[in-house]
Amino acid sequence: MNPRIPQSISQSIAAKQAILENPGFLARIQQAADLVTASLRGGGKVHFCGNGGSAADAQHLAAELSGRFYFDRPPLNAEALHCNTSYLTAVGNDYGYDLIFSRLLRGTAKAGDVIVGISTSGNSKNILNAFEVAKEMGVHIIAMTGETGGRMKDYAEVLLNVPSTDTPRIQESHIMIGHIICELVESAIFG
Repeated sequence: MNPRIPQSISQSIAAKQAILENPGFLARIQQAADLVTASLRGGGKVHFCGNGGSAADAQHLAAELSGRFYFDRPPLNAEALHCNTSYLTAVGNDYGYDLIFSRLLRGTAKAGDVIVGISTSGNSKNILNAFEVAKEMGVHIIAMTGETGGRMKDYAEVLLNVPSTDTPRIQESHIMIGHIICELVESAIFG
């Protein structure tokens, strides 16, 4: 057997174990779930964004809320900002890729909504621009990043910075954290 297999699994467990053993981090997961719950209860929307694998995670988590998670229930207002490819290619071409999320957020968000930006480095320029717009508009900001938090930590109301510098391990933890938030939100709203 290739030793890389158990090594990768052990590293994934270690990143998650570090989260589990950090009461402050666990409290921030609850804080993120509470922000999302309050926004949705108040008629708000959750906007997710990320690039590459983080875009896949953003879309995955938006689907868990807008579709269903553990049980059948009414849909929740959540969307990943990158899902309209005609919009992405038009705005990317006409204004630049760095503005794809901020421009759409300005057109679709309102005060009290939540944006969840997912970036392993915490330095994705298009997410930082979206966070600047979110701050201007009164949209709550949750950042899911790697260990340092990058520049996104300066904007985040809730920073969920996975204690790792290894991109795959960070992404594996992001989806775990996102699933926990979805579970907490669903049970808080629907019992």
